[in-house]
Amino acid sequence: MRGMFRATLITLVPEAFPGPLGVSILGRAEEKGLWALETIDLRGFGVGKHRNVDDTPAGGGAGMVIRPDVAAAAIDSVALEGRPLVYLSPRGKPFDQQKARDWAAGPGVVFFCGRFEGLDERVIEARGMEEVSLGDFVLAGGEVAAMAFIEATVRLLPGVAGNEASLTEESFEQGLLEHPHYTMPRAWEGRPTPEVLLSGDHKRIEEWRRNSAKALTKQRRPDLYAAYSKTPEFQPPENGDEHD
Repeated sequence: MRGMFRATLITLVPEAFPGPLGVSILGRAEEKGLWALETIDLRGFGVGKHRNVDDTPAGGGAGMVIRPDVAAAAIDSVALEGRPLVYLSPRGKPFDQQKARDWAAGPGVVFFCGRFEGLDERVIEARGMEEVSLGDFVLAGGEVAAMAFIEATVRLLPGVAGNEASLTEESFEQGLLEHPHYTMPRAWEGRPTPEVLLSGDHKRIEEWRRNSAKALTKQRRPDLYAAYSKTPEFQPPENGDEHD
């Protein structure tokens, strides 16, 4: 039996949590003991009278840099217990669904949420930190990225999602974007629900959804479609862009 998934966050703003992680399915899952969230206040490991955690960058330049001795003290206070130590950084490897699956299969993750100009390189190297990015843009700190990573990961844990079968049909799970969705009313502002979805023919519906996902991916994410086209499962969409 696997142990509880634990997410630990080393941050200068622990009051930012749980935030969105404490509501909806993730909040209910934590109440049920399916996962746990812990915050470590980096300020508590600061040096001097004012608990300083940063200093000016060597070589000059704008901004401040988190000190390696302060960061290391905070990191060393956490029992990793097989969990990866992740530094939220725009220069890291982009986060994706496969990374969420990998983390969900393990005991949890320890996140170091950066601030200012970043973290002294020496502690990144000395503690073997894995750098992961939310995307090609810069945030004020790593907290928002950590929330996104945790939500994407925790919702994959057994018992968290209301309908776990739906997880296999989502964007990126099959290497494709997800097909379009429709509900009531059957016609809205002159736009009808596709007839095939009302047919009751499950085989036709599945084919329509599969072809729509392929066409949508080809149109919006040619990079994903190119990767999908190299897989053994590849079949081009039939009858053009059926999602239109």
